[in-house]
Amino acid sequence: MAEIEITKHRLVPKHEVLSQEEAKEVLERYRVEPHQLPLLLSSDPVAKAIGAKPGDIVKITRKSPTAGEIVIYRYVVEG
Repeated sequence: MAEIEITKHRLVPKHEVLSQEEAKEVLERYRVEPHQLPLLLSSDPVAKAIGAKPGDIVKITRKSPTAGEIVIYRYVVEG
């Protein structure tokens, strides 16, 4: 059976691991600590697919019928 590339599925929003500099900018902009962001387990299939490790911040870009596009950030934890 062929392996499925989960990040290409139409229902999976775009996920990107932020660089340390980008992550710092996000935390400063929203005045939060990483643990205050929603969590993403490192065992999540998409986290594995994009190589996200505990301590990373992932930017998720979703399409929205009302807002056009929504960006959220998640903090990767062991799991």
